Amino acid sequence: MSDETPLSEEIAALERTGWVPQTTAEDGAPTASKFSGTPWLTADAPWPVCPNCEQPMQLFAQINLADVPEPERERLGGEGLLQLFYCTSYDPLCEVDCEAFFPFADSVVARRLPTPADGDTPAEGAGPADPFPARRIAAWEAVTDYPNIEELQWEMGIDVSDQEMEYLDGIGSPAAGDKLGGWPHWIQGVEYPSCPECGATMQLVLQIDSECNLPYMFGDVGAGHLTQCPDHPDVLAFGWACC
Repeated sequence: MSDETPLSEEIAALERTGWVPQTTAEDGAPTASKFSGTPWLTADAPWPVCPNCEQPMQLFAQINLADVPEPERERLGGEGLLQLFYCTSYDPLCEVDCEAFFPFADSVVARRLPTPADGDTPAEGAGPADPFPARRIAAWEAVTDYPNIEELQWEMGIDVSDQEMEYLDGIGSPAAGDKLGGWPHWIQGVEYPSCPECGATMQLVLQIDSECNLPYMFGDVGAGHLTQCPDHPDVLAFGWACC
């Protein structure tokens, strides 16, 4: 057992740092890290249009890797803009029609763009008619994260004592809410997607919770997870689950 916590050495060794976004009610530059707002667009990467309703998707998040804490920057590929677009149309209900709760759905675009060079200008693009309010990510606050009980026991085969369960629950680990990195706060079970190129287990980039920095609810108070292949940093996926 650790001197500071009731966690076994096996569990304590799995500690990770998650990063909670500290946001302000503004858009910021097109290259800024943000929830909603105006993304960086190029001729090769225009504003995505949902193939189901043929309308522009909502920008859910843009993460400029130059803005994130150094350990996460290296883990996520070093440089670039990670973007997540999601169709929120209710008529038709694209989320259901396209099964957007599963990774790689047609009504979701998750992509990585190169870091713009000095002097580059973004391409123009028309977003949704009713865009969500923009929230610029001004800073990141560190939180300590451990895997949830299901991941520890079912995926890793680690026995978790009642005392350890009580401790992890007491510190709120893994953290719910919006966060970069750390361990996923799974809702229904462990649901890491596999990379379609190499089959590797994809890693958490960004957790997006219901009604946090975006005025959107995933099903019945669910949470979504943007993930990335550790060996193919351009391969990104998004899926969500609810109670």
